Amino acid sequence: MPDPTGLELIAQELRERDAESVLATDHFRGKAAITVTAGSIRETLEWLRTKGFKFLASVHGVDYFPEEPRFGVHYEMLDMTEVDRLTVKVRVPLENPHVPSVTEAWPTANHQEREVYDMFGVIFDDHPDLRRILMPEDYEGHPQRRDFPMGGEAILFTHNEPRLPGWWQ
Repeated sequence: MPDPTGLELIAQELRERDAESVLATDHFRGKAAITVTAGSIRETLEWLRTKGFKFLASVHGVDYFPEEPRFGVHYEMLDMTEVDRLTVKVRVPLENPHVPSVTEAWPTANHQEREVYDMFGVIFDDHPDLRRILMPEDYEGHPQRRDFPMGGEAILFTHNEPRLPGWWQ
């Protein structure tokens, strides 16, 4: 992981390329993260590729409910030569959850972006095949959103036996 100084140097170079692109940096428990605007994600990842972060290990969604912007998309970048890891974060609001797709430059993002779309409802603009990947096409809702109804049945544990006597009958 880039140390805090290295992270700030990366952020400064990104700001020199586009003054509005970097929103925040965070170095917590040895993990470096940089938050950028949704519109600059393609350029940011391409620039990081030139700096050695050539492996997009993961793209995943996050629901920050009740905060706004509500949704996050995290890109885990690896530099296999220096053995460095950097998380690039994008936040988008519930009303306009659009992020440019990075599938053209990073083919591994194809199915991962589809999963984020399926589970959280984040729309990846210019994705070559944006459709559900885990849930049926006619499924309503996005099951990993924090406000998604849980449903299900009460589960009997020994501590709630007195409260639900005879539940099995």
